[in-house]
Amino acid sequence: MRKTIAATLLGLTLMLNTGCYLPIYSADPTRRTNQLLFTSEDLRTIHDEWERIWFLDQPSHLKPYRTHGGII
Repeated sequence: MRKTIAATLLGLTLMLNTGCYLPIYSADPTRRTNQLLFTSEDLRTIHDEWERIWFLDQPSHLKPYRTHGGII
């Protein structure tokens, strides 16, 4: 029983320290730069995707001035 509990605690500790003991990104600087750019780009586009899905990026017709929706 003690071995099972110790193994479970060790497993949880290793899972929680994925960024410390086990590196998330590559050790090669050029590859790590690409991985970081892809990760940050994905996180940056979440807000735009949310607005696009809920149609929040459309012009509001309740504004006091006219909004031209076409190409000027």
